Amino acid sequence: MDDLQAWLAECYPQSVRTAYLILGNRLDAEDAVQESFLRAWKFRDSLSKESSFKPWLYRVVVNTCNSKLRHDIPRREGRVNDVNLVDIATYDDLPGRIALSNDVMSALRDLPVHLRVVVVLRYYADLSEREIAIAIARKQGTVKSRLNEARSRLALHPALRSESSRSSTTSKEVTG
Repeated sequence: MDDLQAWLAECYPQSVRTAYLILGNRLDAEDAVQESFLRAWKFRDSLSKESSFKPWLYRVVVNTCNSKLRHDIPRREGRVNDVNLVDIATYDDLPGRIALSNDVMSALRDLPVHLRVVVVLRYYADLSEREIAIAIARKQGTVKSRLNEARSRLALHPALRSESSRSSTTSKEVTG
């Protein structure tokens, strides 16, 4: 991809969202993605013509996020919680949707980074297991097992378990 403007328009918003879900902070996410895009643009000619661009770019984004998690973020104290990056559309149950978004973010933050990354790439970046394997430089079987472990942990997470009980209570109130 040689047209920088088209490249940014297509990939930047989803890359920021992915980095945000990994790092948990909007400013860190924007910084990581800018750094990633500079690296990716600089080395774009190293991508072979038969390789997929999207998994390669996510590999750069994930590596940059991992680097930030190892080096930059631990040195900083008392980060302020920022507003959720996810755009919330007009919805009948806006408070419920916001609560669910916060519960999901809480559950994601509690996952170890290696599990959080595969969940974010699968369900938020919409990469296939094969593309995730390329993005994180692991075997596809490793991706499958990490996704399975992450799903198990998320299913048991208190914030998400309370959400399912809230939903059933809400539906009982509506029908009863």
